[in-house]
Amino acid sequence: MSTHAAPRRTPFIDIAQTAIGLGQKLGLVAPSRLEKTALMDHAAAETGLDDFGDPWFEQPFGVLLDSIREEARLNTAGEFAARLQFGKVLRDRLLAFDWFRRHPEILERSIKRPVVIVGPMRSGTTRLHRLLASDHRFSHMRSFETIAPVPRPDFEEVLAGRKRDFRPTLAKRVMMIARLANPRTLSIHPTGPMQPEEELGLLVNSMYGMKHEAQWRVPTYGRWCERIDATPAYRHLADLLRLIGWSQQVSEIRPWILKTPQHMLDLPALLNVFPDARIIFTHRDPTKVVGSAASLAWNQTAIHSDEVTPYEVGEEWMRKSVLQVERMMAARSLVPAERRIDIGYDAMERDWQGTMARIYAFLDLDMAPAVPAMQRYQERTRNLKRKPHKYSLAQFGLEEAEVRNRFTAYAARFGIPDEGAGTAERASDSDSPIANPTFGRTAGTH
Repeated sequence: MSTHAAPRRTPFIDIAQTAIGLGQKLGLVAPSRLEKTALMDHAAAETGLDDFGDPWFEQPFGVLLDSIREEARLNTAGEFAARLQFGKVLRDRLLAFDWFRRHPEILERSIKRPVVIVGPMRSGTTRLHRLLASDHRFSHMRSFETIAPVPRPDFEEVLAGRKRDFRPTLAKRVMMIARLANPRTLSIHPTGPMQPEEELGLLVNSMYGMKHEAQWRVPTYGRWCERIDATPAYRHLADLLRLIGWSQQVSEIRPWILKTPQHMLDLPALLNVFPDARIIFTHRDPTKVVGSAASLAWNQTAIHSDEVTPYEVGEEWMRKSVLQVERMMAARSLVPAERRIDIGYDAMERDWQGTMARIYAFLDLDMAPAVPAMQRYQERTRNLKRKPHKYSLAQFGLEEAEVRNRFTAYAARFGIPDEGAGTAERASDSDSPIANPTFGRTAGTH
């Protein structure tokens, strides 16, 4: 296995740091004051609103800010990006509850029998999600809705056809900046503003979830999140899904397709909020899961900190990956047998169409109408000319034997085959829970 060093960040970050630092010295750029009260007051002043909804989110927010100050070792650019991100999340909360106040019918929308893909990071969940999302009988989020889930206050004019929704344009700009900060983004998680995307960004709107841990070194925050009941965050996620469904003007009858590896840790909370969910569990060789997850987290963390090491990232994502699997195995019995199915990454590789046929039989749905769209998706991904996502366990101080030992029970339980030694995966098969852009977000992003 390759032992080459973990990739370095791009010069763009150093240039940005210099510019931000100079701007702050000259008084042209506001200081990055990462304090809860100051951030909330600023968001309220910007929007003229004061209802943040359920105050539960202030608990993880406070812990996260403490962890950032004490553990993250952010650089100047990282602090700047964090301030922008928190500002956007807080404004989104204020605007979301204003939408709910002005349009109470939004919260009356039902979310029946969602199909939820639950699997470890990098286990093929993105591919499966996008195949199902190509079937127009399902509802799904798009990438711009993860970046900006809450419409602007003038969105009624968009619905009336008098304006265009600015959010896809905004998402394109955010992605362009993110690629300047990390050109490996496209190989780790190919995406675009209109691509189907997961709902982890909606959990971020409660200041909760693994996305924060993948962009900053915040172990105290991560362990705090692992100890609590995340049901309030999932309730807000559901309300934001209702808002997104309303903004899409789609029928409530269409089931949502959801996915994020966060559900591996929070299956009880997920089921509290979506008790009739149908669950597709995905499984993959743990050496690929851990190595790719560590690589994804490193490529984001290195942007925000000059001091965090790849070995710290590897150790944390080994622990996190083990915990995801343990939590999933302990909680999966909460899902009745007729509402769950297990899908192997290797099975999708060998015969994607046969595997999808199994899934459609599980969903009691005729697959035939969806096949042409799924075939077009497969063809598009085959034709993408992207560099493969290269990584190795050794880059992060991990040994293959150690990883296999930690996941012995999991691999045996689900008959997961050894994919063999290797340091790369095809771009079309890459999968991400948290590779949404995090650096350089403007005031209109989070």
